[in-house]
Amino acid sequence: MSDHKGVLHVKGRVLVGPHEVRDELWVVGGRITYERPAAAREVTTVTGWALPGLVDAHCHVGLDAHGPVDAATAEAQALTDRDAGTLLIRDAGSPSDTRWIDGREDLPKIIRVGRHIARTRRYIRNYAHEIEPPQLVEYVAREARRGDGWVKLVGDWIDREAGDLTACWPRAEAEAAIAEAHRLGARVTAHCFAEDSLRDLVEAGIDCIEHATGLTEDTIPLFAERGVAIVPTLVNIATFPKLAAGGEAKFPRWSAHMRRLHERRYDTVRAAWDAGVGVYVGTDAGGSLPHGLVAAEVQELVKAGIPSLDALSATAWAAREWLGRPGLAEGAPADLVVYGSDPREDVRVLAQPERVVVDGAVRA
Repeated sequence: MSDHKGVLHVKGRVLVGPHEVRDELWVVGGRITYERPAAAREVTTVTGWALPGLVDAHCHVGLDAHGPVDAATAEAQALTDRDAGTLLIRDAGSPSDTRWIDGREDLPKIIRVGRHIARTRRYIRNYAHEIEPPQLVEYVAREARRGDGWVKLVGDWIDREAGDLTACWPRAEAEAAIAEAHRLGARVTAHCFAEDSLRDLVEAGIDCIEHATGLTEDTIPLFAERGVAIVPTLVNIATFPKLAAGGEAKFPRWSAHMRRLHERRYDTVRAAWDAGVGVYVGTDAGGSLPHGLVAAEVQELVKAGIPSLDALSATAWAAREWLGRPGLAEGAPADLVVYGSDPREDVRVLAQPERVVVDGAVRA
């Protein structure tokens, strides 16, 4: 393991952008520079194909299938992501306080959206603030102040009376809440599986939709026109048949709906990408899924028909730009991953990082 006392020299091919490649970079004091240090001592050299630290834009550190976890478990989750090359996480909803991670130079950087905001008894137990529409603006404002520039709504969930997925928020309340988040400088995203919740949320001004399995030929152009991004979490959508089987006896309409959404998942993502909708990598790790799945999600995007370079960018250059965090820029924190071959040629390379560098130190 290196530290900030020495100099790290990364040589080979440095993928500054999809089409911008340099032969080397240096890390001095935990920061990237492309100028050779004048009097470098204790130089550690790493050779290979270097990418910006990967982004998981839908990940839950501090959460498991039952709710919040202790610090030791959250640390293990973050370390698993780090060792898989994920060095920037948009934590898409957690009831745990993980601010202590910000003081750890060996763990990924986290952008928090705060705690989920859901309707009463309309989400996973122990995860969310469970409220009613008149309280939505108040709770969105609260989480906007507590988070890192994002707020997370639960846009739809199973309605036990209807026996299927239904939208959670009336249009007027959603519009007021999103406007309040924007006034406070936060963007808003929402968990949405079904079709019916999407148009109202987009027309209300939402910035992103998680999962987005309910996109159709009617709503995809609206997403593109309004610049609303999606994080498909295809490694999570793969669990829909199992979920459907478990709920079939009690909620047959819901089960059939979940199967239909699963069956067309790849066509949905490809149609959105073809229309110009921003698509970013997210795994939904930390609920029922394990951490460290970012490479698998990139492969899923390729399977959906997104070109390899664009799928790679969705966890690297484009993802960091979307989240407002630097990549391999002069003076940026040295968060990077080194591979043995060119991940632009074969994204499966992402599953085998050779070196992981966090804040200028080789951590894995």
